[in-house]
Amino acid sequence: RSLFAMSSFSYHQFVYGSDNYGVLVHDPKTGQTAAIDAGDGAAYKAALAEKGWVLSHVFITHHHGDHTEGLAVLVAGTDAEVLGPKGDKPGLEGITTHLCDGDHFMFAGARVEVLETPGHTLDMLNFYLPSEEVCFTGDTLFAMGCGRVFEGDFPMMWNSLSKLMSTLPAQTVIYCSHEYTAANVAFALSVDPENPALIARAETVAALRSRNEPTIPTTMAEELATNPFLRASDKDIRAFLSLEDASDAAVFAEIRSRKDNF
Repeated sequence: RSLFAMSSFSYHQFVYGSDNYGVLVHDPKTGQTAAIDAGDGAAYKAALAEKGWVLSHVFITHHHGDHTEGLAVLVAGTDAEVLGPKGDKPGLEGITTHLCDGDHFMFAGARVEVLETPGHTLDMLNFYLPSEEVCFTGDTLFAMGCGRVFEGDFPMMWNSLSKLMSTLPAQTVIYCSHEYTAANVAFALSVDPENPALIARAETVAALRSRNEPTIPTTMAEELATNPFLRASDKDIRAFLSLEDASDAAVFAEIRSRKDNF
């Protein structure tokens, strides 16, 4: 697809559960295939079978069950390397290679950079492939949204989103883990109602969802233009919230609080 001008890999996204996305990343040259998370072992195995790909790696973003519950089923009978966060939370026991911020590893000849983005959970990892211009953001950054802050706090989540904004070029393709976009666009319009890019994107999202088509992946450029959680410095949002003189972190906290109660 046009989003992947750079990429030498193939990507297969599929739905499991009510609104989760799994993704398979496949290198046609080496045959290596990585699964992003493993919330439903049967769904991932069916996706592998559909594509005719053989699992070699699993990248785990965080410990929540909708990302880890299928891991044992998925890797049974394979010698797949399972890479993910450190810690003793339920869901992490199947990880064979523990990672932390600043680590990197190679997958099918491509460097994968590990970005810790705590907030939603304290163990959240994002996986960035600079040569492919792709990042897997788990439950940190969504299309026009961000993860609910369960284990961290609002300043921590703002720091994590700021890290993504400073690390990922605008053309980076973003795969996140949930189809929350229709609800997110409704909220975004409630705090950024005059944004023409957001108004146009709302129409696109409505059309996609009316056909039951995915709104993911997105791009960093689209998020910078339309995602209120990345737009804490925007003067129109600040004026709308009557927070013209607040810090970006305080504006983010107000936006996240409003989303929690939306």
